[in-house]
Amino acid sequence: MALRTERSDHTLQPTALVHEVYLRLREQRRLPLDNRDAFFALAARIVRRILVDHARRKALARSDGVKERLLVAGQAETSLVDRRPLEILALNESLEKLGELDRRLVRVVELRFFGGLTVAESAAALGISERSAADDWSLARAWLRRRLHGEDAER
Repeated sequence: MALRTERSDHTLQPTALVHEVYLRLREQRRLPLDNRDAFFALAARIVRRILVDHARRKALARSDGVKERLLVAGQAETSLVDRRPLEILALNESLEKLGELDRRLVRVVELRFFGGLTVAESAAALGISERSAADDWSLARAWLRRRLHGEDAER
């Protein structure tokens, strides 16, 4: 996972995030332990849920009404725990909208952004070619940029 540049004063520390992921993985009835790619895909989805839940709690606590937008970085190495709560919520809302158009694009974003996987690892997890994964990643980032900057985001 991409947690290298987190703020030291952040309320959700990387260790706490990893512990929470572990606890949620333990609750799963069917863990894909025999398939590394499926395991990482599941873990990335859990990281997304944890960060969104955390962001919702933080946003409600602050509720300053400021609408902040996330500039989707071109690199998966962007720190996740350093994101502002409203940025994570805006990204999640946009991913839900994107999922209505193309679920695979959302899976690629989950794997790359939330899971920290490379394009090759994401491709393997989804059972698609590296070229398709790279194209999906580029398309998803472009779509998210347009949506998060208030432009019409229809594909």
